Amino acid sequence: MTEDEAVHHETDEELLSIGAFAARARLSPKALRLYDRLGLLKPAHVDGGSGYRYYRVGQIEAARTVALLRRLDMPLADIADVVRLGGTRAARALDAYWAGAEERFAEQRTLARYLRGRLSGRNTELYATFEVKTVDVPEQHVISETRHVRAEELPAWIGGSAERLEKAAADECGGIPASPCPHYVIYHAEVTEESDGPAESCVPVADAASARAWAERQGRASDVKVRVEPAHRLAYTRITKAQVSYPQIIAAFDAVESWITEQGLTVTGPCREVYFVDWSTTGPDDEVCDVAFPVAPRE
Repeated sequence: MTEDEAVHHETDEELLSIGAFAARARLSPKALRLYDRLGLLKPAHVDGGSGYRYYRVGQIEAARTVALLRRLDMPLADIADVVRLGGTRAARALDAYWAGAEERFAEQRTLARYLRGRLSGRNTELYATFEVKTVDVPEQHVISETRHVRAEELPAWIGGSAERLEKAAADECGGIPASPCPHYVIYHAEVTEESDGPAESCVPVADAASARAWAERQGRASDVKVRVEPAHRLAYTRITKAQVSYPQIIAAFDAVESWITEQGLTVTGPCREVYFVDWSTTGPDDEVCDVAFPVAPRE
């Protein structure tokens, strides 16, 4: 007698053999054994003598849900959480996963477009998709945090440094003045998988004296400081959240550099990213950042 043909010796009407349950759930017994092994859907009862698995009718919906979630390429650990949570909490967990998946797809779509331009030798056409403008930025005092980071560490550091500096500016440095650049990151050297910068995260402040006192309290060993950012003109292009990811953001930097050359301008300082919205509230296709270079007329 096979496991599929086994009949539970206690004749419990609420229990189904793995074969009967698989037919009701529109799954294969092999898939059910896999779900059991992965901890996604455990049998309601396992016969101690034969090892045959039995499932309750009430588990059919959970089995179908697991199968559908796997079709979304959801990681097994996330599937286990959804099944465990159930109801509206499970729906919220699915929403969070899918929002992240859509963001990854948007990043991959942007990267594919960038790579297509590089591989086909049609970089000029790719650069033309970026609109480059200029803006004059007044002199301002900023508090900043400088760190050696590689590309994979950059997103977490940018978010963390912005939060730390904006809190310090608001609480101890007289607030953040009206400005076209509430938070920006300056790259003093290349940041890639192999090169670690450094990068400098900056936030303008309203009270320079309070800012200097705050920096002094951090101690000399700290990587924060207060300085004056001179007035300058920026050549920039505005990009979406999906385009911020490395390496596709390189296309935006390249496009701005190409435009600067065409306009007969000179780059006068390191490149930067200027963030002007709350990152956590934006979607992959929302504009979040200006990729920029300080420029001046060529002498």
